[in-house]
Amino acid sequence: MDPRVKKAVAAKIDEAISNADEVYRIQSKLGIAGGADFAFGIAIGRIYNSFHYQTRRILGRNATAAEFSEFLSLLSSRTPEIRRAFSK
Repeated sequence: MDPRVKKAVAAKIDEAISNADEVYRIQSKLGIAGGADFAFGIAIGRIYNSFHYQTRRILGRNATAAEFSEFLSLLSSRTPEIRRAFSK
């Protein structure tokens, strides 16, 4: 994965962890009670969206299969940390 994309994705993961309350506000507005898994899913979606958008913006193309695999490796290495932020 291009280092610039990797840096952007890492920053989005940090942002998702730091702004867990924002995700819970979205969940609340939708009327979905509890549901740490739902909030976790929103966070993962935001992170994936960032990966996709930054790859297109920085590299001018979609990610390759190898780049997507690297993204998944980065995401899985940080999953416990992300889960903790959304385990209310």
